[in-house]
Amino acid sequence: MATYKEKVGTAVVNYAGNYPGAVEGELWYDSTNKNWKYNYPNVTTAGSWRTANSMNTARAGGAGAGSYTAALAFGGSPSPVGALTEKYDGTSWTEVNDLNTSRASLAGNGTQTSALAIAGEGPPGGAVTNVESWNGTNWTETTDVNTARYILAAAGADSTSALAFGGGPAPVQAYTELWNGASWTEVSDLNTGRTILGGAGIATAALAFGGRIAGPNNNVGNTESWNGSSWTNVSALNTAGENMGSAGIQTSALAIGRANPSNSGLSIGNTELWSGSSWAEQNDLNTARQNSDGAGTTSNALAFSGYDGSPTGATEEWTGVGAPVGAWSTGGSLNTGREGAAGTGASNTSALVFGGETGGPGDRTGITEQYNGSNWTEVNDMNTARNTHDGNGPVTSALAYGGYVPPGNSYSNATESWNGTNWTSVNNLNTGRQGIGGAGADNTSALAFGGYNGSRNAETESWNGTNWTEVNNLNTAKSGLGGAGIITAALAFGGYDTAKSAGTESWNGTNWTEVNDLNTARSNIEGTGTYTAALAFGGSAAPGVTGATEEWNGASWAEQNDLSTARQLPAGAGTTTSALSAGGGPPFLSATEEWNVPSNVVKTLTD
Repeated sequence: MATYKEKVGTAVVNYAGNYPGAVEGELWYDSTNKNWKYNYPNVTTAGSWRTANSMNTARAGGAGAGSYTAALAFGGSPSPVGALTEKYDGTSWTEVNDLNTSRASLAGNGTQTSALAIAGEGPPGGAVTNVESWNGTNWTETTDVNTARYILAAAGADSTSALAFGGGPAPVQAYTELWNGASWTEVSDLNTGRTILGGAGIATAALAFGGRIAGPNNNVGNTESWNGSSWTNVSALNTAGENMGSAGIQTSALAIGRANPSNSGLSIGNTELWSGSSWAEQNDLNTARQNSDGAGTTSNALAFSGYDGSPTGATEEWTGVGAPVGAWSTGGSLNTGREGAAGTGASNTSALVFGGETGGPGDRTGITEQYNGSNWTEVNDMNTARNTHDGNGPVTSALAYGGYVPPGNSYSNATESWNGTNWTSVNNLNTGRQGIGGAGADNTSALAFGGYNGSRNAETESWNGTNWTEVNNLNTAKSGLGGAGIITAALAFGGYDTAKSAGTESWNGTNWTEVNDLNTARSNIEGTGTYTAALAFGGSAAPGVTGATEEWNGASWAEQNDLSTARQLPAGAGTTTSALSAGGGPPFLSATEEWNVPSNVVKTLTD
């Protein structure tokens, strides 16, 4: 029999603890804990939703088509939105040409450039037979369905091939009609007639799921599979429901949101994934809703519109099972535990932490420590002891500014420049403040924004290596906020204005623009990264400190794995693939955690 070395190419390593040099799948012996371990990829076991830019017009009961980065939304209610059409480019929605016939509770299929709008409820009410074809620019009336209906479902690849099934009004319908690009033909009925159901797939391989069979709250989880000629009953949804969105194909589909099974007036965010044989619960929508639309695949999908107490234009992006996920792991502890310190650095192997509060009120420090990926080493102190300040830059060229300083706990405007060895006092901020946010590449280029100096502050100042210059303010004055990016492309998020905030603003070098919110509102948050790829972690949220970690992709925030130790006012450094969180509180922590993506998880072999 071949040995492990012959198969793998290396002998089994004997190492005291977790072996940092281990690659994916490599086995080693942990001599400290006396067990065998190996690394395996850390990927998602359940997909998740992240918020995206909202539609221009809120609506419910419309229809959708297309993909994750090229979607189409059309129709819906309340009046007069029933003819409006919008397209999504992966970032934002744009209004395009309207439907010819205004309607709600219709079905749709196809792509952003080749879609069908099928039947629905037209004004002043009642089912219609109208079908319209979309060519990427305009809607054109085409052959009607044979049976007028609304709250039906559809499947199909484009405007030349579709399947329409189920619907109402009462009695609920099982009718199925097939479109060949010119005419509709009645084919085999659903086994269970129903309305307000979900549908996915194409004309020859479709899936029908959920819906209502008769009367209020008479929801079902029934799922049926279409093989091109007939429907077959397959495994039911885990949570019966109606009014759900959908995406995917016959063998891999998503059921998105739905009406509460016990009270159809309420919405839930449940998401389920169809594997081709069964449904599995996934992470919920961030905004629970019903009557929503979906587009895309089970790897990358889009959920948009719907009803969450009122019509909504909320849009969420889906990242499916198997995507790499980041994880926090324990790093070397600071020599001096503290909260409210600032951090800078390029990665979790090259970072600087400076200042902070180490004890009771008024106990501020200028202690500076440098991290090499394993240990912290004390280097020269700051000239001005302080906490709740901010900083930016690499370990050889950093800047520190603002904060709260003794005696008298005044709001500091002190700025210091770090050259890799010493701190040097340079020209002050124009406005002293604590709880300030910051961004910047090094000690010659920085942006400072927000803070508190007796009231919440919106002021933004730009540093050119010599002086601070006041530039355009944040839209919302706040303190305790996080920042990421550089002087011409920055991000400000979280903080406290009149309450703990989820607000996010982006800076283009001239102005701040409000963009999509964090999922978890909080103050005393830390952030790192860039304008298009940032990480936000920790903070003070309701009801207490949190370890929540979120990743920004340039358009929206997605929840990631939490810090192992919840904390506020940590120091941070690095990028979305290699970050550091050090210190924080309460109490005053020395604990350091390292963030890696993609990361391998250490698995211990057991009998």
